This record gives sequence, structure tokens and C-alpha cells, in this order.
Amino acid sequence: MASTTGPNSTTTPPTHTIPPHQSPDALSPLEQEVLEEYALLLENLNKLSPLLESLSANPTAQVLDGLRMLERKTSLVSTLLKASVYSIVLQQEMLEGEE
Repeated sequence: MASTTGPNSTTTPPTHTIPPHQSPDALSPLEQEVLEEYALLLENLNKLSPLLESLSANPTAQVLDGLRMLERKTSLVSTLLKASVYSIVLQQEMLEGEE
């Protein structure tokens, strides 16, 4: 689980905390590696968070167009579903009326 970074990035030491009753030597190499990967994941998520926040605050025209198309399709599906249900109910009423 060795971490690899790009040529332009710098690796900062992991910022995990070890319980007071354990020293770093008490961790197995695998446990230490897992903690380092979690620290790297935390760092990446912290970098990603502001970017996602800005994207959500200012949606792009492409995203808005996609959402409009999705809204139209959802509306169409809803209308077709209602029409199908109405048709089934109407057919059942007609069959009950014939009996």
C-alpha cells in the first residue's frame, strides 16, 4: 500500500494520533502503513472539499442543461406512468362493469 505522488507534489508526514498507551513502535508495519494511507486520504479530501464547495455554489451551464433535460425526462416518465395507471384502472372498471 505504498503511496505514490506526482512529480510536482510534496508529501507531508502523516498527521495521525497514536493512543497515549501506545508508542509508534507498538504498531505493526501494516498498521503504520494503514494509518499513513488514512492520513493521505484525509489530506486529499481536505484539498477536494473547497473545490467541491465552489462547484456546488456556481454550477456550470453544462450541469444546468443536463439537469433541465433530466427534469424534462422525469416529468415525461411521471406523466406516462400516471397515464398507464389510469388506463389499467379504467380497463378494470370496464371489465367489472361487463360482469
